[in-house]
Amino acid sequence: MFNLKTLFIAVFSICFSLSALAALDIGADAPDFTVDSALGGVQQQFNLNEALKTGPVVLYFYPKAFTSGCTVEAHLFAEATEQFAALHATVIGMSNDNIETLKKFSTEECRNKFAVGADTDAKVIKAYDVKLLPVGGTSSRTSYVITPDHKIFYVYKAMNPNEHVKNTLDAVKRWSEKQKTTSSP
Repeated sequence: MFNLKTLFIAVFSICFSLSALAALDIGADAPDFTVDSALGGVQQQFNLNEALKTGPVVLYFYPKAFTSGCTVEAHLFAEATEQFAALHATVIGMSNDNIETLKKFSTEECRNKFAVGADTDAKVIKAYDVKLLPVGGTSSRTSYVITPDHKIFYVYKAMNPNEHVKNTLDAVKRWSEKQKTTSSP
């Protein structure tokens, strides 16, 4: 017979497993969004449509600012910002943290290198199908590469933060090379 703790663990495991399967498919249309964001401690608006006018966007979702895995991931993206910029790619992190928390996170953990968006109502999290649990607005750790034609080019989903930057940077490089070969005479 199940005790309450065993039942809770079983339900949590099922919910977590089902959420791990969700994400938009490669080739799907990327939902447009505008959110309050912070870059270098300054609040601003981030609009996907506007960002895509200059090149691809790496949109990465993370569960919670200042947690260990999210801090590691922010540091890794900060270290690679110049490599993304050289490929005309914009990086934005997204969580359901409030803007005041993200102002601090953008300076301390993102090192003033890229914006982090405040999806406090979890609309973007829902639109990109990255909700971690059925309750609340926390997202899974999922990274997307979105191309200027508003398509999902690449998806990487793993709770371990260590490979998100490498994989998205490789995807942006592949997309960039593909653009060079399709535009050459």
